[in-house]
Amino acid sequence: MSETDIARLGVDIGGTFTDVALEATGQRWSTKVLTTTEAPEQGVMNAIRTITAEAGVDPGSVGVVIHGTTLATNALIERKGAKTALVTTEGFRDSIEMRSESRYEQYDVYLEMPPPLVPRRRRYTVRERIDARGGVRLPLDTAAVEALAPRLLADDVEAVAIGFLHAYVNPDHERRTGDILTALLPGVAISLSHEVSPEMREYERISTTCANAYVQPRMAGYLANLDAELRRAGFACPLLMMLSGGGLATVDTSIRFPVRLVESGPAGGAIFASHVAAECGLERVLSFDMGGTTAKICLIDESRPQTSHAFEVARIYRFKKGSGLPLRIPVIEMVEIGAGGGSIARVDSLNRIAVGPDSAGSIPGPACYGQGGGNATVTDADLLLGRLDAEDFAGGDIRLDTKAAKNAIRGDVGEPLSLEPNLAAFAVAEMVDENMSNAARVHGIESGKDTAGYTLIAFGGAAPVHASRVAEKLNIDRFLVPTAAGVGSAVGFLRAPVAYEVVRSNYQRLEDFDPGTLNTVLGEMRDEATAVVSGVSPGAVLSETRIAFMRYLGQGHEIPVDVPARKLVVADRELLVTLFEKAYARLYSRAVPGVDIEILTWTLLVSTPASTPGATPETPASHVATPVGHRMVYEGTGGNRIETPVYAREGLVPGATIRGPAVIVERETATVLSPLFDATIDGRGYIDCRRRHAAVT
Repeated sequence: MSETDIARLGVDIGGTFTDVALEATGQRWSTKVLTTTEAPEQGVMNAIRTITAEAGVDPGSVGVVIHGTTLATNALIERKGAKTALVTTEGFRDSIEMRSESRYEQYDVYLEMPPPLVPRRRRYTVRERIDARGGVRLPLDTAAVEALAPRLLADDVEAVAIGFLHAYVNPDHERRTGDILTALLPGVAISLSHEVSPEMREYERISTTCANAYVQPRMAGYLANLDAELRRAGFACPLLMMLSGGGLATVDTSIRFPVRLVESGPAGGAIFASHVAAECGLERVLSFDMGGTTAKICLIDESRPQTSHAFEVARIYRFKKGSGLPLRIPVIEMVEIGAGGGSIARVDSLNRIAVGPDSAGSIPGPACYGQGGGNATVTDADLLLGRLDAEDFAGGDIRLDTKAAKNAIRGDVGEPLSLEPNLAAFAVAEMVDENMSNAARVHGIESGKDTAGYTLIAFGGAAPVHASRVAEKLNIDRFLVPTAAGVGSAVGFLRAPVAYEVVRSNYQRLEDFDPGTLNTVLGEMRDEATAVVSGVSPGAVLSETRIAFMRYLGQGHEIPVDVPARKLVVADRELLVTLFEKAYARLYSRAVPGVDIEILTWTLLVSTPASTPGATPETPASHVATPVGHRMVYEGTGGNRIETPVYAREGLVPGATIRGPAVIVERETATVLSPLFDATIDGRGYIDCRRRHAAVT
């Protein structure tokens, strides 16, 4: 039986919508339902039942369910996780609040830092000390650990993060503390820093461990419930989880390390965009994923998204690096902001329009959903501007209330600024578009890249609606809207390889290079990663990728260097020097001769082969598409409504051309072409949109 004959389900839970994609017998079905916030598994099962019935697929014939979610991310952003305590080395109670003492905005005298996930009253210390080489300087005070249990029980703590100094070198004290508290605190989730993030830099390691503990009870309960619901519905296949780094792992692994799911949903979107980039032969792509709650932006070069082993969640200051909570996990590098269809618009104390990061979510949702929501949102603005169809939103499953949207926009934005509702709605849309564009600019600058030369790939329920304006603001001349764009992350899950990445610090200076010790550490890492991957895909051909994070002696930050995945020997010292200097020169235009080099951390990825796109069909001879109707769409610069042709995407065949302005509607989203863009349906059925003055190649 070929892979295309096996039914496969991809499920993506967002803050507003739950998306499901089903592929079987070479066909694809998809659906989008409102997320059931209090019990997310109910929305998942509702969507799965709908789509399997529509496709005529029996649950027992489904080969795999691949799932990603933003539930962990939203819990961190909204501070709705478990009541968490921290146990750390005596004298280091406040390290997660002191942070690294760096300032993300040098001259802001009112600078604020995000508060730690664990408040000071729940941070406890015990006497113990291990040095940087793993030697025990002060034995663990086990009596003090045991004395903590009654205090934690009295405080109704749901999760405990344990992070001791230098535990990544010698984890013995953490293990013993974990064993003691596990026995004395039944039902309380325990996270150990040497398991969650075995890396140097105590603040980042403990911050990551606190985040893991903070989301663990909610994610463990949700995943257990979903797995049970699938079994009751007749699904006998494995349930795999999308990890932040772009790989897949089992539910058991995900329950142990739920922090690795923080960018789970967005990672699926980045893989989806990478696959589209490979199909279309695009070397430089800006992935633009805008849903109901957040927008995610990722740079993709040569069909590979940028990756990292560190990132920040919940940045609180203009998307600036350093203003969020640091997490040290393998991750596809992207910027995520609170800008989605449900993002709430308001006028602040300085009479400025602010949009997000808070969202109306799925309950009550935007005012136009008619579920009791009264706040103005981006979706309300888009409806008022004529970009959405009140009668055919989400394929007609959701009827929108234009009057409610108008009242919300007028009350929250129009009246405070003395603007009529249409102009107020346009101002809201402009503000969210600028927020997303600015986030993309900042992300590009942090990566040393100019987004102007990139092709934008828009997906998610709201991204195609806003893609034209975002492209204009970023000086991008081309954007693509793939098929199944409205459920892009769910489709991306079906393209992901089974993969697991292990990160571990092992400090060495190259002048004292010791390959024996290093080979032992890398062998342990390979065994750990292989066990996870083989548990999902036994017998599969596996590949291994290694990256060393290196720097010149005395520098404060390291750079990633690709190194050979084989046993290292003494002679490889010169190879490592050469590889590092090439990578350093690529970033900084020059190497620094005569300075010793040090390795701080290694990452090792084991994966099954990734899916490869088929040959790109040629686009047939062009012909002008025929609209199915017209709609009055507000055009902000002129302040007028323009009669705009509307096209049904399912009726557009390859070769069809559309001149902007226009609206192209489909079940899960709508593509809005501004007057500056024209579109062609290419051989794969993708909407290829190009700025009119740009040369077509």
